[in-house]
Amino acid sequence: MDAAFQDALKQTVAINVPRAHPPMPAPVGAQEIIRTRGLGKSYPKGPAVFAGVHLDIRADQRVALIGSNGAGKSTLLKCLIGLLPSSEGEIMTLGESFHAAPTAAQLQRLRCQIGFVFQNHGLVSRQSVLTNVIQGKLGLPGSWRAWHHSLADSAWREEAMQVLAEVRLADKARARADELSGGQAQRVAIARALIRKPKLMIADEPAASLDPAVGRDIMQIFSDLAREHGITLVYTTHDMQHALDYSDRIIALKAGKVFFDLPTSAVSLRDMDGVFHA
Repeated sequence: MDAAFQDALKQTVAINVPRAHPPMPAPVGAQEIIRTRGLGKSYPKGPAVFAGVHLDIRADQRVALIGSNGAGKSTLLKCLIGLLPSSEGEIMTLGESFHAAPTAAQLQRLRCQIGFVFQNHGLVSRQSVLTNVIQGKLGLPGSWRAWHHSLADSAWREEAMQVLAEVRLADKARARADELSGGQAQRVAIARALIRKPKLMIADEPAASLDPAVGRDIMQIFSDLAREHGITLVYTTHDMQHALDYSDRIIALKAGKVFFDLPTSAVSLRDMDGVFHA
């Protein structure tokens, strides 16, 4: 066992992940995390993906973005964080205001404050779990040390072990990423996002490729950690139960428009059915 790993392992803290909290509205006066006005996205010679989207998302909310296939959920998510240019309207995310796309400097500042988890976890298969988590620091100051856990300073190794404990995988720190199950790999992806200490966590269909039981476990971890760390969580899902169980707010897209934007506690089965049927 290498010395770097032993030092990190000594710092591991056993953490019990709590049960999901009941849905709660954002605190009065909470920091504004995302705001859009008249946001639209279209492609040449094609219909608009969405248009006229007005959103206000504040700190500590867990927001589920739902809609049928092709409704524009993932496209909207990427526009909100500057990964895809919009066609019209205005976006403000984490204090950065832009039309179409952020500047390179704005995008760099945004990336330092956002954690990303996608359906494809994107782990480096031949690297250890510990190294994959530390690589979540890439793009931050001094991040050349994040290429491998043996290069990282002790504080980063300790942080990596801490977040692995929070997703219940500290015992897998030395394992190679390609030895993990799908659910374990997605938990490593969550830890990799969490080590950035993000203000905003973006998750695009994080449980779509997992079996139902594992998918519920992944969403439970997302929900609980967002609450525990005060992170705003915005996720897309095609699983309506995931939207109802792990969010405070549900935004539904249909026919290129916001079909409804409601506190989860106010969403009825009829509302949900209307998203997918005429």
